[in-house]
Amino acid sequence: MHKFRPLLKKLLTPITIMLIPHSRTSSINFKIPTAVLGMMLVFVCIGIVYTISLTTHLVDYYLMKKKYAQMNGQIQSMQTTVRSLKQSEEEFKQLFSLKSKKQVLDAVKKDDSDGSIDLEELQRHINESLKSVAEIKRYLVKEKDLYRSTPSGWPVTGRISSGFGERIHPQTGKKQFHTGLDLSAASGTPVHATADGIVSVADRTNGSGNVLVIEHGHGFRTVYAHNSRLDVKVGQTVERGQIIASTGSTGNSTGPHVHYEVWKQGHYINPTAFILERTSKN
Repeated sequence: MHKFRPLLKKLLTPITIMLIPHSRTSSINFKIPTAVLGMMLVFVCIGIVYTISLTTHLVDYYLMKKKYAQMNGQIQSMQTTVRSLKQSEEEFKQLFSLKSKKQVLDAVKKDDSDGSIDLEELQRHINESLKSVAEIKRYLVKEKDLYRSTPSGWPVTGRISSGFGERIHPQTGKKQFHTGLDLSAASGTPVHATADGIVSVADRTNGSGNVLVIEHGHGFRTVYAHNSRLDVKVGQTVERGQIIASTGSTGNSTGPHVHYEVWKQGHYINPTAFILERTSKN
């Protein structure tokens, strides 16, 4: 016990702390035991360490939360894109035998051991697929426009009474080149446009009677002659299958029919192939 008395005496020995203000007022003195001062210093150090540690954790938490928000936004954007790709896949796989986008969807569905997604790999697949989808869409627009502009099918329900090429003219009895097809049908039978286009001629002529000419684009033009009535006007846009006239026997004609011509790049061609093409597909 006698051994600890000097140490205990030192710990209980007070230390005077003097605060001297810059003004003329008297100084302030504090007497604090050495042990208490030591404990206060220890608590201050602990507080400083704790504050630094807490601040570090808060900064880390804020950065992690910000990074998570960014990743979450990227994932949501990618998932939206993937859903769009999946929809495009359903549409395109019926039209083309191109490389499937299934690998992109597989990348999203893949379950790694840590439950994470390889964002860089997924983004690469998406970029490649988007490029492919854009090319397919451009191709579809071009091909659809060409398809809608190409004459196809019968302009009227009837039969071919005179074909394309050399023939004996039914009125003159002379050999003459027939530039289209004569499709016989009862007077007043609806005449349909065989492709999308714009009406360039809708008038009555001496030889062809009531005649229609439609410009389809891509070099195609169709002619419908000897109609009893015209149902469209010059400058009007028409669609394939739309009723544009009614059969008749106007002009130089021996009976109700439609004289049907197909032109390509300024030259008349045989319409038979365009009629049979639609018939064979049906």
